Formats: sequence, C-alpha cells, structure tokens
Amino acid sequence: SVPVPQEVGPTMVGDEHSDPHLMSILGATKRTTLGNNFCEYYVNDAPRVVLDKLESLGYRVVSMTGVGQTLVWCLHRE
Repeated sequence: SVPVPQEVGPTMVGDEHSDPHLMSILGATKRTTLGNNFCEYYVNDAPRVVLDKLESLGYRVVSMTGVGQTLVWCLHRE
C-alpha cells in the first residue's frame, strides 16, 4: 500500500480584510511576506483541522479547486 501524504501546515486562512474575531478563534497570526504590500493570516494547523473548526462554527464547504500545488476551499455560513 502507498501512504497517503497529509499536509501539516501552515495553512493560509485569510487576508488583511478578514474578520479579526474569526481569525482569533482559529488562532491565526497575521504576517506580511517579503515583497508583498498586503498581509495574510496563517495557522500552523493542517487544512483538515481548520475545516473542522470552521464547520463547528457553522461554515460549509461550497466548492474546492486546485491551483498548482495549492488547494482553495470556498465556504459559506448560513
């Protein structure tokens, strides 16, 4: 059998316009990458852990796509 790799983070969870309260609940920290003029929020959790936390807050996955080696999830909260 072939082992299934699991991404362990960091996971980008938002940009500079994201809800600071939600970012706090996720335990995210804001950082600016050298050369960028904008901030992004990151957590050290694996994506599956972040998705579980968001589900417990009422968010549901609407769609998912891959962009290169990056996965992007779109979520919605009722």
